[in-house]
Amino acid sequence: MKTILIIGLGQFGTHIAKRMSDLRCEVMAVDIDEERVNAILPYVTNATIGDSTNEEFLRSLGVANYDICIVALGSLFQSSLETTSLLKELGAPKVISRATNDVQMKFLLKNGADEVVYPEKQMALRIATKYASDSILDFIQLDNNYSIYELKIPKDWFGKTLAQIDIRKKYNINILTIKRSKSVFIPSPDTQMAAGDVAFVIGESKEIQKCFRL
Repeated sequence: MKTILIIGLGQFGTHIAKRMSDLRCEVMAVDIDEERVNAILPYVTNATIGDSTNEEFLRSLGVANYDICIVALGSLFQSSLETTSLLKELGAPKVISRATNDVQMKFLLKNGADEVVYPEKQMALRIATKYASDSILDFIQLDNNYSIYELKIPKDWFGKTLAQIDIRKKYNINILTIKRSKSVFIPSPDTQMAAGDVAFVIGESKEIQKCFRL
């Protein structure tokens, strides 16, 4: 069971706090606003009111004892930057901070953040990619080169086996699973593709786009 400190209880921080609690993490939630703290209390292990830019307040939380500290103060960048830096100085083992633009992301990484999340950009990329083609049902970017796509299979695959299609050799991409009707399964080389099949594919984005003609 992981211990999580979440600082900032706007919509982003609140959603994370509730989800991590659902996943059986021990969650301590912090915000300077009493109303927000009271609203999250029923969903988390503990919550407290406090100013995360105050070193003594952060020290009192014992930040070094949490597995992960999440700074969800994206709209309050100065506070986010100060909090991120203080957490690292006080021994927090892993600090994840939220950014709302590329400049913020660079400063946060230089000032103690181990990882920066940029939800607006990530969601925009996901939506733009998903709706760029009728074949794309979903998309997750893993890094600048690799992605996972959920795709409708091309018509010229119908009736062929994976061995016959051989996209691993041709494009160096792998089919992780196939969704057929209401079932999901890991295919074998002998699996025959059928109309309506949906493939979950991993590989370089440019190769996936080439293979599926996106």
